[in-house]
Amino acid sequence: MTTLRIVLLGGFTCLAIYLFATAPPPLRDGGEKVSDCQHPVTDLFAVANHINAAARGIYTKRIVGGGMAAGLKFGEEWREPGMEQGPLPALFLRETAAQLEALPPRLGLYLGSDAPINPSNLFSDAQMRAFEQLKQTRAPVFSEDDLAGQVAMYPDLASVAPCVSCHNEHKDSPKTDWQLDDVMGATTWTYPSAQLSTEEFWTTIEALFVAVERTYSAYLAKTDGFEKAPVVGAHWPAKDSYQLPETNVFVGEVRSQVSDGILKTMLRSQRSKESETQFGAANAASMEGDLSCAF
Repeated sequence: MTTLRIVLLGGFTCLAIYLFATAPPPLRDGGEKVSDCQHPVTDLFAVANHINAAARGIYTKRIVGGGMAAGLKFGEEWREPGMEQGPLPALFLRETAAQLEALPPRLGLYLGSDAPINPSNLFSDAQMRAFEQLKQTRAPVFSEDDLAGQVAMYPDLASVAPCVSCHNEHKDSPKTDWQLDDVMGATTWTYPSAQLSTEEFWTTIEALFVAVERTYSAYLAKTDGFEKAPVVGAHWPAKDSYQLPETNVFVGEVRSQVSDGILKTMLRSQRSKESETQFGAANAASMEGDLSCAF
């Protein structure tokens, strides 16, 4: 069996275990625990950002877009008593970040900008320097911070027209000439260490799914108190369909969309390790005790 086939098989097996079920860490051929493997935090950041982007995209297009067509409302005061609103996409991310902060894994999430509507989202001086680089390249910027540890900043793009018009028309917006595909801000991730075990990796990723689940559940709980509560079940909102999907349907769609991207990250990481071994980028002494991991 070729190496690629082995990696693919291992990748799909891990996805089945960790994305859709709970199971103890599998063993490698030699008997070593996969949880003994160490993975670069950049892999964690890449997967976490992929999950966050999918959750926000689904929420923006299918819940907010479809919901507005159905007659549902979304706004900044969605948490206020008596307000029949859901969170705007940026607030969905903020709520997810708050939920993630309350969970054991040490993954941090922050959405910031150099021209935010909410002043609390304004970048610090250090963040601003990284953001200027990100705006030029539109590629992730990685750095270290004395307090937060490892930091990864990803571009947050104006991908849909409602986001552009909302920011341009908002009374508190310091910038009113946003256009589609502009870099409106950045999603920043933090993690205290440069490497983590496979067990830590999947525990942290699952915590992010839980944070997304809790955020969406909070929105459904809010709609239950609406004067005209939407029907919650298997269907998505749309014109003439005043409905919302259950939490497991929403999160299931997120998991479905990200599984391929997670597998690609796994394969890319494995190929990188194989290349290092094949071409001698790391000598035997520096590799001693380090397991080659395919997640």
